[in-house]
Amino acid sequence: MKAAELDAAGITDPVLRHAYAACRRVNAVHGKTFFLATRLLPARARPAAHALYGFARAADELVDNPAPGSDPEAGLALVAHRLDLVFAGSETGDPLLAAFADTVRRYRLDRALFDAFLHSMRMDLSVTAYRTFAELAEYTHGSAAVIGLQMLPLLGTEGPLAEAEPYAAALGEAFQLTNFLRDVGEDLDRGRLYLPLDELAAFGVDRELLRWSKRTGRHDRRIRRAFAALVARNRAVYRRAEPGISLLRKESRPCVHTARVLYEGILDEIAACGYAVLARRAVVPAHRRFAVAAGAWARSRVRHG
Repeated sequence: MKAAELDAAGITDPVLRHAYAACRRVNAVHGKTFFLATRLLPARARPAAHALYGFARAADELVDNPAPGSDPEAGLALVAHRLDLVFAGSETGDPLLAAFADTVRRYRLDRALFDAFLHSMRMDLSVTAYRTFAELAEYTHGSAAVIGLQMLPLLGTEGPLAEAEPYAAALGEAFQLTNFLRDVGEDLDRGRLYLPLDELAAFGVDRELLRWSKRTGRHDRRIRRAFAALVARNRAVYRRAEPGISLLRKESRPCVHTARVLYEGILDEIAACGYAVLARRAVVPAHRRFAVAAGAWARSRVRHG
């Protein structure tokens, strides 16, 4: 991590500076789209964004990629215990958590946001599918909406924080719905399906048809129609979240606008490949990510001031 970012954030303790730098490396490796967007954050907020990402990534890995012979439930229980220590102001014993604890204190983040996140992580250990979007909402609240709410104090708002909260939560939801569409093949391999079963059934699609398409590499008109409808719904959530950008502090708007454009760009890639995402992950090419980031930054400066 650049010393200037740590200096801008007022982080002077050598141990903390090392911890924040470690979180930044995790974000750079695993959160490419998010990491690119954070480069447009005010320097003072970048270390905290990396710390929040590092915490979420560690918990998510316990569930999605557990070490051989490990118990994900026990791992999440340990994370919850460390949260207790963080919010009690006690030493966690984990140098990487030191950056997270410092961020929690600096921005006075609500413990309930992290409890909701861990609740959704636990749901992944037992829930393999959701019948409706209403059922899915409980999961997306904890896995995504609260991420937007965690980030909001870092970004800052022009008016009361509460006015921007519904939009921040909606943007987190929109990002997560995009993840579900992009990663549907990988999730099937893990035995999970986040696309609501009733929505798929309306087009004659079920889990077995999805597995057949992934196994054979063959496309099906019913799957394309179902995924097209889900992409359209996802775009509507992005539109619902859009007005919240103008409620942020001016210096934070380019970052959030860019993240929105980059993530919605994944939907463009999904549509461009004919919704054939079961055997391959739709990604925005690196050169386009950088071009979009530059263009989105410029447009956001004009649109949002």
